[in-house]
Amino acid sequence: MRIIVTGGAGFIGSALVRYLVLEEGAEVLTLDKLTYAGYLANLAPVEGKPNHQFLRADICDEAAVTEAFSSFKPERIYHLAAESHVDRSITGAADFVNTNVIGTFTLLQAARAYWNGLSGDAKDAFRFLHVSTDEVYGSLGATGLFTEKTPYDPSSPYSASKAASDHLAIAWGRTYGLPTVVSNCSNNYGPYHFPEKLIPLIILNALHGKPLPVYGDGSNIRDWLYVDDHARALHLIASKGRLGETYNVGGRNERKNIDVVRSVCSILDRLAPKSHPHSDLITYVTDRPGHDARYAIDATKLETELGWKAQENFDTGIEKTVAWYLANEAWWRPLRDKVYSGERLGVLETVK
Repeated sequence: MRIIVTGGAGFIGSALVRYLVLEEGAEVLTLDKLTYAGYLANLAPVEGKPNHQFLRADICDEAAVTEAFSSFKPERIYHLAAESHVDRSITGAADFVNTNVIGTFTLLQAARAYWNGLSGDAKDAFRFLHVSTDEVYGSLGATGLFTEKTPYDPSSPYSASKAASDHLAIAWGRTYGLPTVVSNCSNNYGPYHFPEKLIPLIILNALHGKPLPVYGDGSNIRDWLYVDDHARALHLIASKGRLGETYNVGGRNERKNIDVVRSVCSILDRLAPKSHPHSDLITYVTDRPGHDARYAIDATKLETELGWKAQENFDTGIEKTVAWYLANEAWWRPLRDKVYSGERLGVLETVK
């Protein structure tokens, strides 16, 4: 199996690459632009493996993408390349529209041209998996779950750009026959997570004795999915999912943000104790603009139709995650020192 993974040096992408190369034995070409969140150290476990190649390229670069298709001759495309941080999208929406919308369009066009040049079994077997987020659905009330039939209602520039890219992937399947499948996942967490995201930010700020920022009153709810469980789900969806369908991937682990932060603090109190509880560092800050109240995924379709089941619950996954960060300072230290030191992002200037 020959697979191109776009965004494969990112958090979810690298987990998928490691799974495909090390567990499935697939031949993988990782294609990544290496923006601030693309980090080659994420791919250290597959470095030098004969079934892995890396190409530094931008999915908006039509020539580079076309060349990757023609030279590597993939049987599948797993498309994860995206700008993904909501806070950054608030003050820098252009990058999100360019990569998530124009980049996806460019990739779909290249995939379509390549697929049209195939014949027989090779053409029948080709798949394009477009990987997206539950944020395209907007905000849930106190009850209910997102299903594959939930109408799109994005709230941020990030989620709007991902919604647009989802629609493009679906349309390329319906209009041109390109064999596409779409997945929408809940909040991922685990090892190799870039420090701007909630869980690694809290872990590293706590280790450094810095404030632990919690938006609003911390009551916003997210459904948490361990990244290695997500990687298994993606490969399964691409392998067995029905063409033209969407599959939601969720961990069935709803938590308030404040409870996530307290869980991390509690684990750190045991594994890296200080003279005071880490929870003393919790600091409530002004809420994020357009902050959705609750996300929760109904993964029944994935579980019943394809037989997927999460192997980690939140308690086991968060324990592994905190322990990994404590054991891997060599991974996060360069990011913390040179790329992102924990400052707040996405703050809009008030016009007076």
